[in-house]
Amino acid sequence: MPDLNDLCDDLAAEHATLDVLLEPLDTAGWATPTTSPGWTIRDQIAHLYFGDNRARLTAADPAAFIALRDREKADLDLFTRAMVGPELGDDGVAVYAAWRRERAALIEVYRRIDPKVRVEWYGPPMSPASKLTARIMETWAHGQDVADTLGASREPTDRLRHVAHIGVGARRFSYAANGREVDDTPVYVELVSPNGAVWTWGDAAAAGDNSVRGTALDFCLVITQRRNVADTDLEVHGASATSWISIAQAFAGPPGRGRAPGQFAKRSPTKGSTRSA
Repeated sequence: MPDLNDLCDDLAAEHATLDVLLEPLDTAGWATPTTSPGWTIRDQIAHLYFGDNRARLTAADPAAFIALRDREKADLDLFTRAMVGPELGDDGVAVYAAWRRERAALIEVYRRIDPKVRVEWYGPPMSPASKLTARIMETWAHGQDVADTLGASREPTDRLRHVAHIGVGARRFSYAANGREVDDTPVYVELVSPNGAVWTWGDAAAAGDNSVRGTALDFCLVITQRRNVADTDLEVHGASATSWISIAQAFAGPPGRGRAPGQFAKRSPTKGSTRSA
């Protein structure tokens, strides 16, 4: 079982990385449209506030969370509006301050929670470790939108393992979210981490020619739908692997719009960008 304090530390580190991009923004900067259609930088951070607020509430006051969740699930418009924090107002600086308070409260709660409990969510209940891992993934993915919008480059870290792990585990969900029959054919995933280590999921022998290989960064960009696979150096082989990667999503909810081929230039080779011998 993952150590909750370690996960809290990784989440805090992801916050700090995003802070570097957000702290210099002025009023106009916060209103900048991002690469996610219809969302400004302000909206990206308000959405992180929403997720952290609900994750904190379900751990600190499950009954209050369930009541709020049931109201939101009964009114799709209410839920859609809530996801970008209208109660926070339009001032990006104020939204940022609210998110900083909420994320700190979230981490404080999860450092004290019993790791064996299950917390309620919009889908099935989940472990605190899974909830923290999901918050790491969301923070990284929306941080990528901010970085892309500002033309900034973020140094990849081994925290990407959390994101990749969710992406692999969400394979069945990706089919269901797209209304497709689930393909359970084994797929082997082999990724080179930012520090050069090799991470693997699945059994290469059982998967046969169905495999996904490349850098952890490219894989995470694809399964969070921040890059089209055509704009990465991922090596995807086999019909089952190809069908999965074309719809892969690590996040909950309906299918995202993804990114169009050619929307982003391929990255220049960096450490960990080639397979080990």
